Amino acid sequence: MALRELPSRAASTCSRSLRPAILALGPSFRRNASTDALKDVEPASSFDLPPPAEDAAQGYDPIARSRRRRLGRKPLPQSRYQYRPPKYYRGPLHPHQPPPPSDPSSREFIPGPFILPRLEQTYQSTIAPDLLTLTYGHLPPGYKAPVKLQRLREWQGDSPYYKNRPLRPPRGSGNLRLLDQPRTFRNIPEVTKITLHSMVPEAQENSAHLHVAGMVLQAITNARAIPHKARHNVVGWGLRAGKYVSVTAEIEREDAYHFLAKLVDVVLPRIKEWKGVPGSTGDSSGNLTLGLTPDQVALFPEVEVNYDSYPPKMIPGCHITIQTTATNDRDARLLLQAVGLPFYGRLVD
Repeated sequence: MALRELPSRAASTCSRSLRPAILALGPSFRRNASTDALKDVEPASSFDLPPPAEDAAQGYDPIARSRRRRLGRKPLPQSRYQYRPPKYYRGPLHPHQPPPPSDPSSREFIPGPFILPRLEQTYQSTIAPDLLTLTYGHLPPGYKAPVKLQRLREWQGDSPYYKNRPLRPPRGSGNLRLLDQPRTFRNIPEVTKITLHSMVPEAQENSAHLHVAGMVLQAITNARAIPHKARHNVVGWGLRAGKYVSVTAEIEREDAYHFLAKLVDVVLPRIKEWKGVPGSTGDSSGNLTLGLTPDQVALFPEVEVNYDSYPPKMIPGCHITIQTTATNDRDARLLLQAVGLPFYGRLVD
């Protein structure tokens, strides 16, 4: 039996050893398209063309051509720069949808960021991982979440007005708190916007107070200050409707991180006998507010270096509202404590 299988095994062994040699001889007999067919595909080259005429080379003036286009003598084609996204969002079923804010053609597109502030680098490398570690909720295997009751109440009664009505809020408070989602790497609290508001009631009698307040806010925030008028007459506060009484400046992204770092590292340490931010501050939605007096506002480097440029006793105080992505004051306070903002007193969550 073994003698019968010997010729077949020898033949298979020889064919297996000769296979690499046969495959190596294949490319030598193959005709590649890059040898002879290339001449048929590209018989000519741009280097074989004659140079342009002397008159055409001397008459080529791109600056003059762009000037003629600006003057309207030779406008651009009608099909160029004609697209404009819709001004208003009219719903998901509308045929014309605005592009996302990340698209340069969007009306809401904001270029940047062009720089990465040091505080933002610290947040990404240190603060965010620490917050995730401190607030991460680990659930052991086999854990079953308790059944949560309905937050809103139904209308009880036989009145026909109770049918198809929206659910009622719970008893006790008119506003519902935001739900706390389980902490993951996708919803770590971070600073989104900082709003500075300065109330200047003296501007009703002398507009110079309003101008100085706007100059101070623009200097310390690097953002345009927007004035606001009083809507109603309030005798107790001395407000008259239609008069400018306050200015507001809003900063986001890298400007917000620059301002927060400057506030924590430069301004607040120079305030004498400053306890910190009250622990009761917050709107139960992750936004915290602190106030600065006129003497404390004057400690900003942009104001201090040009202190003589401002009229005496016209530098205003301001309220600083730090808006975060946290859904409660506890997480927002933990974030600002990691940044370096101290809190004192009873902490109200």
